[in-house]
Amino acid sequence: MKHISIILLAWLGISQAGGDLYTCKNAAISIYSKAPIEDIEAKTANGTSVYNAATGDMAFSVPVKSFKFQKSLMQEHFNENYMESDKYPNATFKGKVQEHPDLSKDGTYNVNATGDLEVHGVKQTRTIPGTLTVKGGVVSLNTEFMVKCADHKITIPTLVFHNIAESIKVQVSATYSKYQGK
Repeated sequence: MKHISIILLAWLGISQAGGDLYTCKNAAISIYSKAPIEDIEAKTANGTSVYNAATGDMAFSVPVKSFKFQKSLMQEHFNENYMESDKYPNATFKGKVQEHPDLSKDGTYNVNATGDLEVHGVKQTRTIPGTLTVKGGVVSLNTEFMVKCADHKITIPTLVFHNIAESIKVQVSATYSKYQGK
């Protein structure tokens, strides 16, 4: 996980540690599909994120194969048939938080991050709303948004069209620590 944080720091163009850098190594991410025949849910706690409070730069990365499903067959189909996880191993977001909340004070701040969401190798520019909470020096982020399968060229065969929703709900919960660079 440390390597992923370093990659995200490099990805954001951050070469030096600073007091405004926050990292998360175990962001909880869930995906949920509600369809007429069955609901499908998967979760992972392997998301990583870097947030530069001074510039608003934010990056997320999650290994697609880390999502766990209730049924192993669902997980196999997700990775092999829909997400092509060997070819596109990570889902990512790289963008900027538009607001500049004062992280030195406890509070809850509504924020919007605008940037590129890359899923299945296809980037889409998105503005994603979320809530940043500061409590006792701990910074956490929660967000929920929808991702259309067609926007990322994820093809759902007509045979299982009633099993998988056209849009997937994504929930993210991340708790950040101040970056302790070497």
